[in-house]
Amino acid sequence: MADTGIGISDGGIKHIFERFYREDRARNRETGGSGLGLSIAMMIVKAHNGTIKVAHNEPKGTIFTAKLNRS
Repeated sequence: MADTGIGISDGGIKHIFERFYREDRARNRETGGSGLGLSIAMMIVKAHNGTIKVAHNEPKGTIFTAKLNRS
């Protein structure tokens, strides 16, 4: 999946799968999310012995790639 939004900083990419992490420090629960979505996605992918990766979508945005392995 890819988007053309504001993107994620290089420093943020290291942390986006951590629980409660928000790239945009101005956001809070009232203004946009709890910071759990990507950590939940990571747990689901790991439960299926898969991988999830993130990359910059040049010139702006983010690309997420998830692969699930059959058991």
